[in-house]
Formats: sequence, structure tokens, C-alpha cells
Amino acid sequence: EISRKMNAYGFEIILHMPMEPVGKQPLEKDTILTTMENRQISNILTKNLESIKFAKGISNHMGSKATADLNTMTSIMAQLKKRKLYFLDSFVTPLSVGKRTAAKENVRFAKRDIFLDNKSDPEYIRGQLNKLKEIADLKGCAIGIGHDRKNTIEVLKAVIPEFEKKGYRFVLVSEVLK
Repeated sequence: EISRKMNAYGFEIILHMPMEPVGKQPLEKDTILTTMENRQISNILTKNLESIKFAKGISNHMGSKATADLNTMTSIMAQLKKRKLYFLDSFVTPLSVGKRTAAKENVRFAKRDIFLDNKSDPEYIRGQLNKLKEIADLKGCAIGIGHDRKNTIEVLKAVIPEFEKKGYRFVLVSEVLK
């Protein structure tokens, strides 16, 4: 229901797919694990994509172990290619093979530059947005990942008009894909 409404408002829907982390953190239902066969990965992706209508791509939730595993990421990218979806790498590990496997499978790819709200403090979030702006100045664009938390939304409401007055644009991930 949420994805239907957000799609109708013009938002881009991205499935935030739970993937295996390094270490012993509690796992969510249907987390993609590095020990899974291609068929299991395909089944989980299919099930989750059917529950999140209108998805244009997926991003990894956690996933430091999964995104560093060549076999797992190759399997995921093959599924994304079939569905013409992109992969947004949350880039939780510098060992990620996301970019390489996406290129090999000809899947559109983007990588996160900044986490906006690892801390809920509004000043921290504003600082992260300023860092995002600096990266955009250097690279031409930048991708920030945040949550639909009260403080994040309030800071964005205040900052977006300020940034737009300075010539910055906030765009959908699909507009900056490679």
C-alpha cells in the first residue's frame, strides 16, 4: 500500500533488501545469505519484490558479508538484470563487489556517498547534508541514504529549499545511474 501511494506521488521505490552482515547481528526474515543457492536467492528476491510493487531497484540492508561475496552478488545481479532493476550499493564495506558484478551483468549501478542519519541529532544530519553537497561539488552528483525518521524529514524539509536556492537539485537515484 505504501509503495503504491508513494509511486503515485512520484517517488522512486527501492527495495531495501536484507543481506548477510559480517558478525553476529540479528537477521531479518528472508535475509540473503552467502550460503544460499542461486534458486534460494531468486525466490527471496521474487517474494520481496512482489511485496514492494513498483520497485525500480534494490539496495542492501546491512550486507557487509553478502556484498563482498562474488557468488552471492553475481546471483543477485543476474536476477536484477532479468527484471531490469538497478542496484544501489549502501556500501557498508570497502570489500563490496557490487560495482564489478553489476558491470559484468550489465546492471545499472549506484553507490552511496553519505549516510545522512547514523545519528538522529538534527545538527549531525545537517552536517551530513553539507558533506553531501561538497561531494556533489567535486563529482557532479552525490547519493545520500537516510531513513524516514522525524528528525531526518524535518532537516530535509528545511535544507532542500536552501540547497535549491544555491542551484542544487535533489533527484531520483535512477537519474544518476551509470
